[in-house]
Amino acid sequence: MPSYVNPEKCDGCKALDKTACQHICPNDLMVLDKDKMKAYNRDVTMCWECYNCVKICPTQAVEVRSYADFVPLGASATPMRSTDTILWTVKFRNGTIKRFKFPIRTTPEGKAVPDGGFESNGGLDSPLLFTEPASIGMDDVFRLKN
Repeated sequence: MPSYVNPEKCDGCKALDKTACQHICPNDLMVLDKDKMKAYNRDVTMCWECYNCVKICPTQAVEVRSYADFVPLGASATPMRSTDTILWTVKFRNGTIKRFKFPIRTTPEGKAVPDGGFESNGGLDSPLLFTEPASIGMDDVFRLKN
């Protein structure tokens, strides 16, 4: 299910120009209604359900109805960000609450190295994975004899 903004919780990030959800949305779907100072998803059919807007919202106004592979049917998942972690609270239909804490990315913006610092090994024609054998901590990989 696509993301949606609860207008009662949204304060438009007190933005003059851009909200946090606008800044983070990879599909450029979140928009600030300048009259109401509330954000909204302008095209729900194009939403990837990536949860970026949900995780970054400071007022927890953005929600995504979760799929059963993420949380059980009828449950809700709410993230709360801190400087170094995200605490997910899952509330089940029967009222049970579970919390899971995960670290957030600590790589500064624009500093991620696509290959993780490993050298490519043979390109696309190689039977090896991109970073093998270095990424598996070996000098060479096992090979079948012809």
